[in-house]
Order: sequence, then C-alpha cells, then structure tokens
Amino acid sequence: MEGLATIQESYSNVRKIALRSGISTRHRIVSKFRVFIQVAAMPLPWMLRRYVLNRVLGFEIASSAWIGFSILDVKNLIMSDDSRIGHLTYAKGLTDLLLESFARLGNLNWITGFPSNELRAFSADVDRNPALYIGKHSAVTHRHLIDCTNEVRIGTHTTVAGWRTQILTHGIDLTLSRQTSERVNIGSYCFVGTGAIILKGSRLPDRSVLSAGSVLLTQEIEECALYSGVPAKKVRNLASDSAYFTRSEGFVP
Repeated sequence: MEGLATIQESYSNVRKIALRSGISTRHRIVSKFRVFIQVAAMPLPWMLRRYVLNRVLGFEIASSAWIGFSILDVKNLIMSDDSRIGHLTYAKGLTDLLLESFARLGNLNWITGFPSNELRAFSADVDRNPALYIGKHSAVTHRHLIDCTNEVRIGTHTTVAGWRTQILTHGIDLTLSRQTSERVNIGSYCFVGTGAIILKGSRLPDRSVLSAGSVLLTQEIEECALYSGVPAKKVRNLASDSAYFTRSEGFVP
C-alpha cells in the first residue's frame, strides 16, 4: 500500500498547490489530476479500482456499486448500494454526483456543469448548485445530454428513457442580457420519453409522463398526467394505480 499512500500524498500536494492559484487555475489543476487517476486505474480489477477512487479521490462508492469505463470529473461522487454507471459516460464540473440505491446511469451520457463561483456569467445565482441527484431505483438510460450548471434532481423509480433527451439548466435572459440558471426537478415514478427537452426551471410532477420529443419549460403541478407537445401541456389524466406507478423495483422487464 506504499504506492497508494504516495499517490494520496501527491493528490494532497496537488490540491495545496492549486489552493495558491486562482479559482479557474485551481479547478483545472485538480481536474486534470482527478482524470489522470481514473485513467491510470482503468486496467485494475473493479474492487481494487474502487478502493483507489475512494482512498485517493475521496469518492464514496459502496462495495456493491459499480462503474464501467467512464470518467467522472466531479468533486464528490456518492454511489449507494447496487447503483451502476455504465461505459463511456463523462461528467465534468459538478460539485455532487449522487446515485441512491439501485440507481442507474447508462452508457455514453454527457453531463456538464460549472463549479460554484467559477464563472462570472452566473455570479448572480448565489445559491447555484451544480449537481445531479438520481433517486432510488431510477434510471437515466443511454446517450443523453444533461446540463448541470444548476441542480438536476430525479426522484425515485423514474426512467429517463430512450436516447438523446436534453436537460438544460441555464440560458440567456434577454431582458437582463446575462446568463441565468435554474433547477430542474423530475418527480418520482415519472417516465420521460426519448428525445424530450427539459428546460431550466421546469418541474415534472410525480407519476407523470413526458412524451417523446416534447419540450417542458414550466413547473407543472398536476400528478398522474400525460404531458406532450411543444411546449408540453397536459393532454390527459393517467390511472394512479397503473403498474408502473406502483412498482417496488426500478427495472421494467
């Protein structure tokens, strides 16, 4: 374990050097070292790789959790029991990436954020939290784009299905002529169809469906409903006792 202790010491020294630099420079230095450690650890058996990620980078990955060949350039990674991250997913600039028990983050997802107080463009958003939270038994499948300039929170037993759905938490306010960000909330027992777009400040309530190709840009409040269209509007009610809305496990056979 002497080699691991040396790596830990090196990471600590890198952080000390970075602290003496400006915010942007500090972030770049720590980010490059974090990525280097993950790439260097890729050939290791998973249990040993998990140990390195936890000990050197300070991640909190449960013994039953698993990560494929993905790069997670985030400050805090917390993965609870039996959570999974697939192959070729890339996350950068997040303060927190949290997967609760049995949560899934699939292959080829692209997740980006900007560290708090990093950019002048978002200096007015004093409570901005660049983070992604995925609840118990929820799944973000494959090839989605998630902007975590501000917080994205996904409830329990929810599925972001298909591919190329976009979640965007920032944009340009034309009145103020500056970039602003707002949280996105996707409730529990929701289903987001393929190719949907969810814009900043949006909310999809519990036990709701956002149909394929729809654009959600408002904070909806009525549960057990189908939302569809551009922009998405309530189309009809859904039965609250549907099997999808009452299941105990996330996986849908």
